[in-house]
Amino acid sequence: MNPAWLAVPAALGAGYLYWRYVWFFRNPPRCIPPGENLVSPADGTVVYARVVAAAEDVILVKAGRRATLTDITRYDSSVPRVHIGVFMSPWDVHYNRAPLSGEVTAITYFPPRGRNFPMTPMQWRTLLRRPPLYRNSRHLLHNERLVTTLRGTFAGEEVHCQVVQIAGWRVRGIDSYAQVGARLEKGAIFGMIRIGSQVDVVLPYHPGMELQVRPGDKVRAGETVLIAAKRGGA
Repeated sequence: MNPAWLAVPAALGAGYLYWRYVWFFRNPPRCIPPGENLVSPADGTVVYARVVAAAEDVILVKAGRRATLTDITRYDSSVPRVHIGVFMSPWDVHYNRAPLSGEVTAITYFPPRGRNFPMTPMQWRTLLRRPPLYRNSRHLLHNERLVTTLRGTFAGEEVHCQVVQIAGWRVRGIDSYAQVGARLEKGAIFGMIRIGSQVDVVLPYHPGMELQVRPGDKVRAGETVLIAAKRGGA
């Protein structure tokens, strides 16, 4: 066999190994914005960003099947909440950062409901920019997830912010570097998820909050402001 024919598969194999075991674990420095705000916990694309009333369906995954906040966070909600989801493609930085400063009050792992589903529908819809970006994304309902709860403050009031790390189809676990009782500063790394995945932020709505992102926006962990305090208060 002509050695030249071996060059292409060898180069592809080397490229894959570099991406999978070196480039994938890159951790570029981030400039944490000052002020009263919440920053993105992940690099990627915003797939939804809205205020959800108590007991309201969050999104229509597919015909006849809706996802609620309880489906996503695995916790019941009785008050209106801000809900923002960030889809992380295999090419994004996968380290996750704290959206606000606060104490870690809980870290809870939830196994998959049946099995993990691939995030292919969301991958293609974000790539092609076809709204709604979450359509046919069964991973929102079924896949394993880790929910980290932070107790911090916003607009002078105590808030409990839940960061939901949702694993992809072939993800080998979700990494968490935080411990219950520890304090995390805004923008600090607290974990990561392998390959494609999603990270959601859920917290009680306050009239002084103003959403800074919308579906389709590209965000960077620790840098992009998701929620800011309204000027002049509520």
